[in-house]
Amino acid sequence: MALNNPYNTTLVRNETAAGAAAQLLLLVLLGTAIDLGPVGWLTGLAFAVATWAVLTRALSRSWLVSFGAANRVTLARATLVGGVTALVADSFESPPPVTVLVALTAVALLLDAVDGQVARRTGTSSSLGARFDMEVDAVLILVLSVYVATSLGPWVLLIGTMRYAFVAAARVLPWLNGQLPPSTARKTVAALQGVLLLIVGADVLPYALAFGAALLALTLLSWSFARDIRWLWRTRDSRAEVTAGAR
Repeated sequence: MALNNPYNTTLVRNETAAGAAAQLLLLVLLGTAIDLGPVGWLTGLAFAVATWAVLTRALSRSWLVSFGAANRVTLARATLVGGVTALVADSFESPPPVTVLVALTAVALLLDAVDGQVARRTGTSSSLGARFDMEVDAVLILVLSVYVATSLGPWVLLIGTMRYAFVAAARVLPWLNGQLPPSTARKTVAALQGVLLLIVGADVLPYALAFGAALLALTLLSWSFARDIRWLWRTRDSRAEVTAGAR
């Protein structure tokens, strides 16, 4: 017997396809305006395909009734991040257009403050939307850290890879998978990562100040992760008891 499910597969495919088309359009514009090289093109195309595939699969498993305005904002951010990714990849072959890179990144960071507000005001908050937003943020920070590392050194990559290292560690240490309580400090530190890396990447600071800004970003992020890991460790037993009781 078929279930009466409001999930619209065609609608979801149209939304993700529109996102992929927007990504291709942005790449064409970048290619026309700044003569994007083959590495940038291939990286941008790979980003578009990966985003489309992962998002389509996630949506098909979430059974959302509609894509939602907030997810559209996040998808627009993902498109901009794809452009930034292409520019950073291309920068290994030729000097990047810093103004364009900064503009795309700045808009992506500004939109990061929009999608959450849209979700709350429209009552369309979802675990998928929150995860989508978080993953877009993580990719942007990783890409920016790669770009900044070319001038300040490979240690900056710790900023971009810290979250992925945490996720990998959680596969080995299940207690790291616990649900963290809401934290303004965590959100503030996360937002500062993009801002500080953008300032450093804009190449407007002397080397010493740029180094200090990147080091500050790494220090704050390390503190935030250490704080959350400590909380997860201290509450692991009580969370295990609650889980066992629920079973």
